Amino acid sequence: MNLKTTFRNCANTIKLAKKPDRDEYTQHLRLVLLGVASIGTIGFIIQFVFSVATFGQ
Repeated sequence: MNLKTTFRNCANTIKLAKKPDRDEYTQHLRLVLLGVASIGTIGFIIQFVFSVATFGQ
């Protein structure tokens, strides 16, 4: 694949790309925040369990 074809493909991709509307953006934001919160909660629970488990020693 040469450079001219690569630039043409990039230009076509940019033409097809669209900016998400407000509803789509908020849906993605909610999903990302839910994922971050769930990973944080799991990490906190693991840290809490191990801190309680080592407290008795």
